[in-house]
Amino acid sequence: MNAGHWKQRPEGGSPFALWLIGWIGRRGGRGLARLCLYPITAYFVAVRGPERRASRDYLTRVLGRAPSLFEIARHIHTFSATILDRLFMLVGRMQYFDVRVSGLDAIHAQHGRGGALIFGSHLGSFEALRVLARSAPEVQVRVVFDRSHNPAMTRLLDSLDPRIAAGVIDAGQDGPSIVLAVKQALDEGALVALLVDRARPGEPWLRTPFLGTPAPFPVAPWLVAATLKAPVLLAFGLYRGGARYDLVFEPFSDGSAIARQDRSRALPAMIERYAARLQHHACDAPYNWFNFYDFWHADDAVQDSTAHDGADPGAHDDPAAALGLGAGAGLRRRLAVRRSP
Repeated sequence: MNAGHWKQRPEGGSPFALWLIGWIGRRGGRGLARLCLYPITAYFVAVRGPERRASRDYLTRVLGRAPSLFEIARHIHTFSATILDRLFMLVGRMQYFDVRVSGLDAIHAQHGRGGALIFGSHLGSFEALRVLARSAPEVQVRVVFDRSHNPAMTRLLDSLDPRIAAGVIDAGQDGPSIVLAVKQALDEGALVALLVDRARPGEPWLRTPFLGTPAPFPVAPWLVAATLKAPVLLAFGLYRGGARYDLVFEPFSDGSAIARQDRSRALPAMIERYAARLQHHACDAPYNWFNFYDFWHADDAVQDSTAHDGADPGAHDDPAAALGLGAGAGLRRRLAVRRSP
């Protein structure tokens, strides 16, 4: 399909529609609001051709056969359900949900050692991390989030919990600012959560096997982790239907230093290992995949010579350069305390 890069896809829903669903949910509860998901699903299946085709392509890969129209509708309905649930999670109404957490011991162990990166994806609900406020209230979580990609949803979520909004690290700002904000949060002992399955325009990426075909995965998050010597944990908030979520944490890397000359070998291996874990969970929860664009050929729409296959992860001396932006000597000096020798 020729759906373009994910950053170029329009928002699926007007600000008024998002506000209305949020209002119904707050006044009438989750059960009533879920009834709105059926016309929303029907709209996407009938009108939004790129999303429908992306769903069919993905489901064909993960199921190993052509999906039925019902299965495509189920896929879109699952996505709509998790978006609705974000509204309730953000206002602290976790009593609506049955969230089963595994790997929490890894979170507690890492918290005792200092800050870490939590790498998530558009598989399931990243908002399920909110359960940490109840299961591990001593852990501070900062989220890296691009406010500009879906401004209507961002405004709605900000209005629901301004405290969370204040703690967001905006991924839409320049590269050096992102890296410095992440470093500061790590130094304060926070867990910094970000999604690592999509490359922004201008970022280098590497093709890695995923569901039978190489797909482009961003290099920048892994270069940030290597440069800051930050431990990495993986997180998957898988929606199982009804009110149940499985929140899975997996230790991934311990933050050991990777010398610059070794990064061109080490980082691709880490990305490939991550893609394998992502594939494992996608096969376990196939309707949780929320990349509704041509994921395997997303780079075709990026008209930027810095985003290219075969990018050398060791070619950049600082992580901001991997975000497609020059960092300058000032940033390099401020990162020196965590830099590889």
